[in-house]
Amino acid sequence: MPKSTRVAAYFVLLLASLTLFTENSLVLGSPPEISRRPDPLRKFKRYNGDYDIRDMHYWASAAFTGIHGYAMAGIWLAFGLGCVSFMVLKHCSGHSSPTVYHGDSSYLILFLLVVLFTFFAIIKSFFSTYSDPNQKSLQRANKLKETISDVGRDSSQAIRRVNIAFIDMQVLLQPYDPGTCHQLSLTTHRLRRESITIQQFVYMTRQSSDQAVKILYMANLVVVTVNLVFLVAGLVLLLLHCQPGMILIIFCCWVLTTLIWFLTGVNFFFYTFVIDTCSALENFVQNPQNNSLSNILPCAQLKNNDKTLVQIGYTVHSFIKEVNSKILEVQGLVTMNEQKDISIQEVCNPFSGAPHYSYTPGNCGNKSISVGDLPSVLSKFTCYNSSRKCLDDGRFLAESSYIIVWAYSQSIQGLIRVFPDLLSLMRCSFVIEMFSDIVAHQCKPLKFSVKLLWSSALSLSIFMMILVLLWLEKVIQDRGRCFSRCSIFPRPAV
Repeated sequence: MPKSTRVAAYFVLLLASLTLFTENSLVLGSPPEISRRPDPLRKFKRYNGDYDIRDMHYWASAAFTGIHGYAMAGIWLAFGLGCVSFMVLKHCSGHSSPTVYHGDSSYLILFLLVVLFTFFAIIKSFFSTYSDPNQKSLQRANKLKETISDVGRDSSQAIRRVNIAFIDMQVLLQPYDPGTCHQLSLTTHRLRRESITIQQFVYMTRQSSDQAVKILYMANLVVVTVNLVFLVAGLVLLLLHCQPGMILIIFCCWVLTTLIWFLTGVNFFFYTFVIDTCSALENFVQNPQNNSLSNILPCAQLKNNDKTLVQIGYTVHSFIKEVNSKILEVQGLVTMNEQKDISIQEVCNPFSGAPHYSYTPGNCGNKSISVGDLPSVLSKFTCYNSSRKCLDDGRFLAESSYIIVWAYSQSIQGLIRVFPDLLSLMRCSFVIEMFSDIVAHQCKPLKFSVKLLWSSALSLSIFMMILVLLWLEKVIQDRGRCFSRCSIFPRPAV
C-alpha cells in the first residue's frame, strides 16, 4: 500500500478507536444529561428539554448520540471515494507504480493476517446475526411491548366499566338530582380525557418501540448476512488468487462497512432511547407527580384526584349513614305495629369515616346488606294502592319515595361496584404497576442486550475496516504476480 494511503488508513483506525471512548459521553439518561444534548434541529444548540416521545427535538437529540457511527461511516466512505479517485486518475494519466518484489516472509505474514481477520469477521458476523445480541434484543423488546399491551387492554376495560356505570347513574338520577348528574358528567369527561391520554402514551410507546426494534432487527440481519456472504466469497477468491473478483469484493465490503458503521450509530441511538425510557419510568415510579413524564401522563394530578376520591367516599358514606338512620326509624315503626317477624338489616357502608373516607369493603358485617338490595327490603313497606289499606297492612312508604330510593340505591351500588376500577384509574395504578414491573424485571436485561448489539456492531465495523485494508494491501502485493491455486507464495519469474 502506498505511504499516503497507509497514513490515511492509520488515521481512520485512530478515529475508530476514539469511538470506543467517546460514545458514552452523550448518553446517560438522567434529565440533566438529556437536556445538554445537541439538537440538530436547533442548529446544534442544547436540547434543554426532558424525555418526551412526542417531541421531534427529543428524537433529534437522541439520534445525535450516534454521531460517532454516522461520522465514521461518512469518513470511511469519503476515504474509499478518495482511493477510487486516486486510482482512476493514476490509470488515466498512464502512470503505474513500479513493481516491488517482496520476500516470502512478507507474503506469509500478510496472508496469515488476512485469513485471521477474515475468520474473525466471519465469526463476528455470524455471532451478530444469529446469536444473542440481535435475537435477545428482539425478544426482550417484544416482551416489553406485550407488557405495555396488557396494561393498555386492562385500563381500556376498566375505563369502559366506569363510563358505563357513570352513564347509568346519570340516567337514574337525572329526574331527581340534576346537580349530581352534572358533577358526574364532569367527572366522566375528565376521567375519559385522562384515560385517553394514558392510552395514547401506551400506544405511542408500544408503536415506537415495536417499529424501531423491527426495523433495527431487519437492518442488522440483512446487512450482516450479506456481509457474511461476501466474507466467505472473499476468502475463496483469496485462495484462488482471483484479483478481479477480489477487487469487486473489496468494493462491496467497503460499502457494507460503511453501512455497518451507520448501523453502529443507529444501534447506539436505540441504546440511548432504551436508557432514557428506563430512566424516565424509574423516576415516574419514585415520584409520579414530579418527573419528565408529567407532561405526557395525567398522573401529575394525583392530589386533585385524591380530593375527588375523598369527595366520592364522603358522598357514599353520608348517604348510607343516612339510610341506616332511616332504617332504625322504620324498624321502630315496625316494632310499634307489632310486626316482629319482619326485621330490616343494616346497609353495608364500605367507606370509612372522616377524614379520609377510604374504601374498606372488608369492614362490612355478615348480617349487613348491600345498598343495591335495599329496594327489595323496602318493597315490603311500599304502598302501591290506597293509603287507608296500606296503613292497615303496615305499608307506610309512598311509591314515589320508593322510586327515588331505588334510583339512588342503584346508582350508589353501581358506583361501589366500579370504585376499585375508578380508584386504579385516578391513582394511575395500572400505569405505576406496569412501570414498576418494567423497571424491576425488564429494563436491565433489555439495556444489556441492546448494548451488546451496539458493541457487536462496533467491533464488526472495526474488524471489517482492518480486513478491507488488509485485502487492499494483499491485492496490491499480488499485482503482477503468478500464483498456483491455493498457494501462498508467487511462482518465480521466468
